[in-house]
Amino acid sequence: MDQPLDVPELVAGEGLVLRPWRLSDLDLVREASEDDYIPLITTVPSPYSESAGVAFVERQWGRASGGSGYPFVIARGGDGRPVGTVGLWLRDLGQGRASLGYWVVKSARGQGAAAAALRTVTDWALRDQRIPRLELYVEPWNTASMRTAERVGFRREGLLRSWQQVGDERRDIFMYAMLDGDRN
Repeated sequence: MDQPLDVPELVAGEGLVLRPWRLSDLDLVREASEDDYIPLITTVPSPYSESAGVAFVERQWGRASGGSGYPFVIARGGDGRPVGTVGLWLRDLGQGRASLGYWVVKSARGQGAAAAALRTVTDWALRDQRIPRLELYVEPWNTASMRTAERVGFRREGLLRSWQQVGDERRDIFMYAMLDGDRN
């Protein structure tokens, strides 16, 4: 896909908004860069610098303007504080599927933000974007993310051995999927 995408603003449950990335989200990138795991499995820069943070935000804009996906910031509705991200990636849309990814910074974990954001983007992708199959990939050690995916209704389909390069080694990853007919 090479058409620019307009990242909409979506309400995610009570108290959360999904919105496009802004340069004012650099504190979110900074906090994520200090996490033990987020930089390992994403493009979040580590160590953090302002120029690396700006480049990260600009990459998110490029993903939308280049048509490769919808990168959303998860923000609290009351004070607007960004707490994470969720993305819908369209690389395999020609095969009738898209993938999702998400993370929430440590200071905001355990409050349901990831599940609310994932549920909202999943429903939007299946209903409004008419994508028949959604996939997400979760590291076997990431039990919180597995619970989030399952809570939203994704089903584990299998273990992909040596699927992803993480640091200096190839790692296994679980694949989860949701089909349009799986929605509650």
